[in-house]
Amino acid sequence: MAEAPKTAEPTGPRRSESETRELREALTERLEELEAERETHIADMAAAQRERLADSAGDDQVDAGSKTVEHEQELTVVRSITDRINQMHRALERLEVGDYGICEKCGKPIPAARLAVFPSATLCVDCKQLEESR
Repeated sequence: MAEAPKTAEPTGPRRSESETRELREALTERLEELEAERETHIADMAAAQRERLADSAGDDQVDAGSKTVEHEQELTVVRSITDRINQMHRALERLEVGDYGICEKCGKPIPAARLAVFPSATLCVDCKQLEESR
């Protein structure tokens, strides 16, 4: 007889259902804020691009270069927000499997103070410092 596949046991701290629900709500709320922020930036960026195109008659190389730099800065902001959105999705996935709040490198709990400031943290302070020193 074939053995039933084993489900992975959560490795993170045991949380009550209400703690997990509160965390999920907080992470989801932050995710929604980031998504709204990204949409606002995208809309602003589109409006600025339309304005730059309409106002480009007679531009010299410096004007064109300035507009390109502005556009690149706007894209950088949107990419940064998108990265944070992806991190929040990852945090929600980790919460569902029970790994939220556990360092991905050393397996130790990530301090609650760090998670309060950076809810999508995947590394404890020590491992993050090690990573940044490289």
